[in-house]
Amino acid sequence: MKSKFATLSAAVVIVALALTSVGCSSSNDSSSDTLKFGLEAPLTGSLAELGQGMLNGAKQAAAKVNAVGGIGGKKIEIVAIDDKGDVDAGVAAAKAAVAKGLDAIVGPYNSGVGLKTLPIYIEAGLVPLRLTSSDATAGLGFTLQPMTSQIAPVATNALVKYLKATSVALIVDTTTDYTASAAKAMATSLAAAGVTITATESITPGAASYTDTVTKVLATKPSAVYVITYFPEAGLIAQAMLAANTSVKCLADYGAYDNGYISAAGIPAAQKCPVVGVPAPGDFPGSASLVSAYTSEFKSAPGSWSPYTYDSVLVLADAINRAGGTSVDSLRTALAATMGWTGWTGSVAFDPTTGNRLPAPVTVDIVDAAGTFHVDPAWVTATGFSY
Repeated sequence: MKSKFATLSAAVVIVALALTSVGCSSSNDSSSDTLKFGLEAPLTGSLAELGQGMLNGAKQAAAKVNAVGGIGGKKIEIVAIDDKGDVDAGVAAAKAAVAKGLDAIVGPYNSGVGLKTLPIYIEAGLVPLRLTSSDATAGLGFTLQPMTSQIAPVATNALVKYLKATSVALIVDTTTDYTASAAKAMATSLAAAGVTITATESITPGAASYTDTVTKVLATKPSAVYVITYFPEAGLIAQAMLAANTSVKCLADYGAYDNGYISAAGIPAAQKCPVVGVPAPGDFPGSASLVSAYTSEFKSAPGSWSPYTYDSVLVLADAINRAGGTSVDSLRTALAATMGWTGWTGSVAFDPTTGNRLPAPVTVDIVDAAGTFHVDPAWVTATGFSY
């Protein structure tokens, strides 16, 4: 994924200045001096660390646009929508936010939540920039995130070419839409690659330990274990793999990719079990200044998904410029026509039918001694990945 990041700051200025004559059809009040961009994420609960990073990334982008005049003279206001990573909480929060007025929406992250909240936003006349990855959410707006159908081939390739696995045991959280769909996609992809699945062991989130689960799957003699859960549970499974003192390789699925995985696992265990994810915030070419600005503003390093909400806000601003406002048909057409836009996460284009990103950046990330994710150079060598 070739990044021309040096053009981003100029592009933002051009967008903001060009928008001085753009009329925005707000679901709120067209005479308002702000445009309300909702950011739906798990801001509290077990995924709060992830959600707060998403919120901060959106705020950083809004500040960037606002510093050069906003959109058509209107400043972006980020409206935090806390879905707690829960469907019922998400539906209530989405309805409340829509009732108060939104002009745009970024998120949510959790696919199961998105299947219920994305239609609410669409019915309200918004075009979501979602961060969901389940293929079931394809077509419900647009996304900068990789989708399940884009992730599974990369994960399978990593298991076969990078970890040299001929047999794999799966540990799966079957309680969420994303992890259940990821498990199905991986089963199909591994079978097509000629890899034997020695076991598929289901887990329920919230347990204090998954040692028994790890013991069960290791007893089936796999050459690798693939962990399909979100990061709190994946971290505990990585701990159990380390404690087992096994030579069996470990790889965690995309759902586990977040700084919270390292916190939950501890650095030694996280190093034992790399994660299928995306380039870390500091791995994207030309990202040093954005990482520095984020750290200065929020007194912490960027979250794994901060770059994606950052770019989502800026992509929306660019599309509003080209659409001449926020009307649904015009904005959808403008987003579908996005080609070669470049931001923190690299070059962006969309499949006009599904709204999926093309190409989608999917990587294998390792954890260094300081507890920071980086794209694994050995994986790059084994698979030929390039930015």
